Amino acid sequence: MMKMNKYFLALVLIFVTIWDSVSQCSMCRAVLESEQDTGQAEAINDGIVYLMAFPYILVGGVLYVVYRSFKKKKSQQNTQ
Repeated sequence: MMKMNKYFLALVLIFVTIWDSVSQCSMCRAVLESEQDTGQAEAINDGIVYLMAFPYILVGGVLYVVYRSFKKKKSQQNTQ
């Protein structure tokens, strides 16, 4: 039951993060909304999302490796 709560919380946090990542700074928004071409605005939005996603992916990867190493140490201590 506790794992289900953790998964649900993680899922909610992911959706909240994705929802907020679509927004832009006010200056970029003002400049791009005045343009007739929406392709440029979508490209800038995609660039912002990609730049924001990579630090989270890297930190998540590091945290996973640390978690796995602690889990491995704990299982080795239990077998001794």
